[in-house]
Amino acid sequence: MVLAPTVAAHGAQIPAIGLGTWKLAGDECVAAIHAALQAGYRHIDTAAMYENEAAVGRALATGGVKRDEIWVTTKVWRTEWRRDQVLTSARASLDRLQLSQVDLLLIHWPDPAMVLEETIDALNEAQALGLARHIGVSNFPPRMLRAAVARSGAPLVANQCEYHPMLDQSAVLAECRAAGAAFVSYSPLGRGELLDDATVVAIARAHGRTPAQVLLRWHVQQPGVVAIPRSRSPERIAGNLHVFDFELTAEDMRRLHGLARKDGRLVDPETAPRWEDS
Repeated sequence: MVLAPTVAAHGAQIPAIGLGTWKLAGDECVAAIHAALQAGYRHIDTAAMYENEAAVGRALATGGVKRDEIWVTTKVWRTEWRRDQVLTSARASLDRLQLSQVDLLLIHWPDPAMVLEETIDALNEAQALGLARHIGVSNFPPRMLRAAVARSGAPLVANQCEYHPMLDQSAVLAECRAAGAAFVSYSPLGRGELLDDATVVAIARAHGRTPAQVLLRWHVQQPGVVAIPRSRSPERIAGNLHVFDFELTAEDMRRLHGLARKDGRLVDPETAPRWEDS
């Protein structure tokens, strides 16, 4: 069994590899989490919007690992940005998860109608009420992250965003580091598009690793970066955690960063913020 090292952020210790659960549901979700816990994962990521928090809660309750050993993140959906909505959403998530508190509560997306000050104040209130140990945001570009950090009385310990070698996130990474926040990468494998990339495959062969392991190593080898790959396969779930016993060379890292392209963003809904706002 492998236990991931942690990324420190304002007193939080976030396991550097977690299991993403988007599109996992029901018994399949439970089985994936059980496989992850057995392999050594101690970081599970969900959201109200995923509609699987009840399954995640069932898996945590029956997975054989003590609650205080597992980092659990959930998120408030973007339309629930008003104070009462944030608190109601957080409490409903806890009910579904069968938990008294999550480790990290995030605003899932900034909504075009959002009044940032009200939302950030509500996050702080959720933490003060004990609904979450830590708070943060997701899909916030640099300018919006700066504003959120400036407004928040409590530290924002993470900004969860899309990240993989096809997408240059250097501006967001720099803002996270300036704020002392972790950068949590979703879609870290580029939704599978990078697994057959010639550069990734060549580096994987050179190290005797899988392409997925090379991509995840690229993430965790960057300071302050956490990755949350999703898989349904127990073998792949276990394999994704075995990335802490080798290192990519500086040239490997350079080649992988070189895969970034202008159309590399894969998740870009109509309601997304202006990504270029720095």
